[in-house]
Amino acid sequence: MLALWWTLAGLRCAGSAPPPDARAPSDVASADVTAAGSVRYLSLGDSFTIGTGSLPAEAFPSRLVERWRRQGCAVELRNPAVNGYTTQDVIDRELPELEGYRPTFVTLAVGANDLVRGRDEDAYRAQLRRILQAVLRGPGAVSASRLVALPQPDWSLSPAASGFGEPEALAARIERFNAILREETLAVGGRYVDLFPLMRRQAREGLLAGDGLHPSAAAHDAWAEALAAALPRCGG
Repeated sequence: MLALWWTLAGLRCAGSAPPPDARAPSDVASADVTAAGSVRYLSLGDSFTIGTGSLPAEAFPSRLVERWRRQGCAVELRNPAVNGYTTQDVIDRELPELEGYRPTFVTLAVGANDLVRGRDEDAYRAQLRRILQAVLRGPGAVSASRLVALPQPDWSLSPAASGFGEPEALAARIERFNAILREETLAVGGRYVDLFPLMRRQAREGLLAGDGLHPSAAAHDAWAEALAAALPRCGG
């Protein structure tokens, strides 16, 4: 159980320092991002955003940026996501990026570690409201149309998930947390891109990283392809 908790949540209590193997924030930039009208993309989240089990350059935010650049868009990416982060970590450690970075496009994908640590649905919803309020109303806020939320994958199908409970019960909770994220994002005018059917299919096909829990680089690339197809050019 402890080994599995380390894998998903990094054995960290809220407010403590990241574990030794946690990913550091990743900044990806190109020389042309200072051009007028460039996109400053901030990707908020946890292991599923930083690409734990693969490299940050293989995670979906980086792969999405590659596609936008091929379309001729000038894009800068800041990815402060870290393995094991909860909604509280996003609030404490990632939202401060908004004021200095002044993003023009934001993705949000968080909730798996809240679920693992026993946060109930009402508490998760309240945390999401705090995050969304900050993204849309705080310093460095973006317009609602340029806020995109993504579901957490169906990690109940991974070999490492058995230590967290019965797979069917886990899957039901994952689906419910995703539904809450969708409801709260749409309520504030943001966009929700439902990659969950794709994610579940990938999990059933075994598209996992070497840790047996997180999606593989190929899975992340498919997410980026689906996002690029679902979103307007350069995020709209």
